[in-house]
Amino acid sequence: MRLNKRALGMIIPMALLLAWEAIWHVQSLRMESLSRPWDVAQAFYLGMTDKTILKSTLETLEAAALGFGIAAVCGLFLGIVLGLMPRVDRIVGPTVDAMRPVPSVALIPLALLLFGFGVSLEALVVAFASFWPVLLVTTAAVRAIDPRLLEVADALEMSSLARTFKIVIPAALGLIAVGLQLALGIALIVAVTVEIVINPRGLGFAMMSAQQALRFDQMYAQLLWIGVIGWAISKLSQRLVKSWPGMAAQGAAA
Repeated sequence: MRLNKRALGMIIPMALLLAWEAIWHVQSLRMESLSRPWDVAQAFYLGMTDKTILKSTLETLEAAALGFGIAAVCGLFLGIVLGLMPRVDRIVGPTVDAMRPVPSVALIPLALLLFGFGVSLEALVVAFASFWPVLLVTTAAVRAIDPRLLEVADALEMSSLARTFKIVIPAALGLIAVGLQLALGIALIVAVTVEIVINPRGLGFAMMSAQQALRFDQMYAQLLWIGVIGWAISKLSQRLVKSWPGMAAQGAAA
């Protein structure tokens, strides 16, 4: 009987879990900072029962979603403008090239000065990091549109707004979806990073608090939970990307 794809995908995680458990039972290899898998599972269960993990999860997802939303709107708008207007690109392009290499975490002192601790601090840093893949992919996608489609829009005397929503976005939607998918993954990573570094909220802060309190079972439980959330977001975004070509075709037909 052949194993299905999901079963094959579980081979490595299960092997690592068994190796983790085996190391814990070998006295010479056991480390205090390496909690037993059963203790990690209990810590996760207790965290879910008292809703502390759920509360931290909602805080992290709130900041990640807010930052991603800001990045998506701004990146799509500017990317479409730069893709359709080469003259504007020549003006804005040098500024974009100068700002893009700046690490997102370098904005933490500025965001802290402007907003203090909280969701706004985190969302600003997330938005800055997530903005660039949306912008760059959208610009490239718009430039790759068949010029004949734009000629049709001109022949029909479409307004700029109608041309954008009826021609440009449907034609470029497949590539734009890839940029949004990349930005979504970056949003979660940066949100957790900001919480670990400075912001006292969310899963990143809870994980660091557990580590400092020497509650390694809680730390591992939260770390593994972050991995599960990242995996779920990745799978969801992949399904959305696969479904978007049909949406684009419907938009173009309309």
